[in-house]
Amino acid sequence: MNSEIATKQAPEAIGPYSQGIIAGEYVFVSGQLPVNPKTGCVEYDTIEGQAKQSLENVSAVLKEVGLTLKDVVKTTCFISNMDDFVTFNKVYSEYFTGTCPARSCIAAKELPKKVLCEVEVIAHK
Repeated sequence: MNSEIATKQAPEAIGPYSQGIIAGEYVFVSGQLPVNPKTGCVEYDTIEGQAKQSLENVSAVLKEVGLTLKDVVKTTCFISNMDDFVTFNKVYSEYFTGTCPARSCIAAKELPKKVLCEVEVIAHK
């Protein structure tokens, strides 16, 4: 049986989905936009600021179920411009140290709220 994850420490879902789902030994965190959960706003207009906020939001969803970024086995990263790839990687590497999870990173023509990035993860309990 799957269990929904909900926390006030990450932005509420902006559509018909949950922040995350626990399915057996795996946790699937929905794509996290760079929205500050306290204000409900995108507060940064740079890839650095937005990447940090997205990863903080991912971390908050994981924390709700007692996990950390060290438990992540796969990430999927969406960026709106491949010119931001190097800068995004710099921020990403600050959050994923040691053994990094498997990852895909793709450029998306447009992301919700016209943000510069979005990050989703799969973690193992």
